[in-house]
Amino acid sequence: MGISRPESARLGSTGAEPPADDALDTVEALAQLLRAAPERIGAYSGGLYLLSEDGELLELLMILGAARQFTRPWQHVAMAAPLPVTDAVRAGRVVWVAGPEELARRYPRVAVAMPYAFCLGTVPLVSRGTTYGVAFFIWPAAHPAELSPDEQHGLSALAAQLAELLMAAARSGRPVRPGPRPVPVNPPAPADTFAAVTGRLPEGLCGIGHDGRLNLVTPTAAELLGKPVEQLLGVKPWSALPWLRDPIYDHHYRAAVISGQATSFVALRPPDRWLSFRLFPDATGLTVRIDTAAVGQRQPSASDVTAEPLAHTRPGALYHILHLASALTEAATVQDVVGMVSDQIVPAFGGRAVAILMTEGGKLRIVGHRGYPAGLVDQFDGTPLTASTPGVQASTNPVPAFFENRAELERLYAGRRETQDGMAAWAYLPLMTSGRLIGTCVLAFAEPHRFSLEERAVLTSLGGLIAQAMDRAQLYDTKFEFAHGLQDSLLPHTLPVVPGLATAARYLPATEGMEVGGDFYDIIPVDGDAVAVVIGDVQGHNVNAAALMGQIRTAVRAFATADADPSTVLARTNRLVINLGTTLLASCAYLRVELASREAWLANAGHPAPLLRDPDGSTRLLEPPGGMVLNVDPSADYPQARIALPIGTTLLLYTDGLIETPGTDIEQAQAVLAAALARHGAAPLDQLADALIGQAGHADHRTDDIALLLIRSVPDRAARLHSARP
Repeated sequence: MGISRPESARLGSTGAEPPADDALDTVEALAQLLRAAPERIGAYSGGLYLLSEDGELLELLMILGAARQFTRPWQHVAMAAPLPVTDAVRAGRVVWVAGPEELARRYPRVAVAMPYAFCLGTVPLVSRGTTYGVAFFIWPAAHPAELSPDEQHGLSALAAQLAELLMAAARSGRPVRPGPRPVPVNPPAPADTFAAVTGRLPEGLCGIGHDGRLNLVTPTAAELLGKPVEQLLGVKPWSALPWLRDPIYDHHYRAAVISGQATSFVALRPPDRWLSFRLFPDATGLTVRIDTAAVGQRQPSASDVTAEPLAHTRPGALYHILHLASALTEAATVQDVVGMVSDQIVPAFGGRAVAILMTEGGKLRIVGHRGYPAGLVDQFDGTPLTASTPGVQASTNPVPAFFENRAELERLYAGRRETQDGMAAWAYLPLMTSGRLIGTCVLAFAEPHRFSLEERAVLTSLGGLIAQAMDRAQLYDTKFEFAHGLQDSLLPHTLPVVPGLATAARYLPATEGMEVGGDFYDIIPVDGDAVAVVIGDVQGHNVNAAALMGQIRTAVRAFATADADPSTVLARTNRLVINLGTTLLASCAYLRVELASREAWLANAGHPAPLLRDPDGSTRLLEPPGGMVLNVDPSADYPQARIALPIGTTLLLYTDGLIETPGTDIEQAQAVLAAALARHGAAPLDQLADALIGQAGHADHRTDDIALLLIRSVPDRAARLHSARP
């Protein structure tokens, strides 16, 4: 099922009405449905995303149970991101993830950002063919590997009810829209808080609500923690107790809340009292049991009693950085980096647009942008580094700049074009790598945006990651452009017209590495009555391989035009390659075709045997006495064999990339290729070339480049020019 944009006010007032006169009542009705999830389907946490009007984003409307800081990195999710919620919308069905192992296998980025044990189910919210969003729910990791029939029915019914409410609101002209923060939805509070807390474990000592604040503290817990009960109630433990601010304790707290499973840790209460903490979660909160640590339960070291750190970064921020860093490692080219920043980073922070500017020749150059109107960003291209602009400032000074509203930007840069880009808040992140400032990443927001200290720290760190990714990508693009330019200049763009021969060639680069290699082919007129046909393969897939390929092709041309026989051409080429001092090996097949007598002489230097199709349609391998590959033995001999080429004979020369793939038997692959030549051999050569290379051309991954050269003996009047297109 495809994704339909949510219906908006244009639908008028027909159809079902929301439960009250405005969208707030619809939100409350949605919250009531989510609040019932623990009882209906057994999930203890979850949330509801809405699909944006343009269908490009999922925006978090409300969360059930879990504290807001856990979902902050996921408040805005690009539909292009590989996540369970986006997969559910695209596929139009429930996506179930049965535990941390399956999460790591199917969604490794999510597993990095959420390294906890839990089961996850996502369900699209669809009503009458329109997708309004998606709901997700979390179960404890101990849940069975599959949803039960009752849970499946309950999940489907709950999704249908949520979708009906959203549809009714849209059709009434009051569609629900996410606010600046997700709406927290907590399960019904127990009637007796103390009984609920103590009921979760053998001895209840204190309770923590979903907002992270202590809602119950027993006198014994207060004594162990060293604070009066009244100073603990209503505050977060790490706020009242500075010695609990270590990120590792926050990690255990998050693990309990997100996984729904009990966790434990040992902490030092200064100066020398060790306490053990056991955390027991359920749908209504956390119960914490605190006791004096038993002997042997701890192994303190000198570092355990160091002074309290001045500041720390919460694990949520660290996981966010790791999540985005893992995404950036997949970007190879500059445009890959721009796309990754746009798809993964911009939505995560609620941004609207991004632009990446690099310094070049004393100016700022726009290397990529997303989210801005067409043509708007181009006016900033070529800005001198002497200009007073926020982009220049961030590109020449390693200090990020954050403007939470238009007034802040205009105070420093009055009248600048940056204030006319239609945005309302900006983050200018210097791109620094290896001690060098290479440019700026501009993250723009459509509405005023408050940058918290944590968000500023994360964005600053991301600036460094983006800079490293851009530096790698620029180097890759430069090498890629150079290597392809070199190889393109060394391969023939067209094949010469040869009376009595029809010809066709194809070339496919590898899809790994730099996509450049050492395969080559050529057709060389020798004199009025003969032509040389050559194909070869230099070891490697890099610039060195392409350069040596050019040298070998030039050498073969020189020796061929000197009217040498195939054995002599290969022997001389072999000695030349050895004298070059390279360690690369090369294979080569050389054919001298006598046009008048319609015969050829073939010599082979370790190259795959050519295939010949006779006029009667039969095919066979040509296996003359072969010589070893080039660059091994300076005295190597290359015997030659005669081949008859009556009219209608087709000869196929190719490199090993056409037949060698991991796990494939070479002889079997050659037999398959021979069968394809027999089956399609009567077709025109261009069609035959496309048929022979077709399967390899559609492969997503090719570990080797491929060259293919076809010649066919034809009456003189049938000879014509054929393209040597890749």
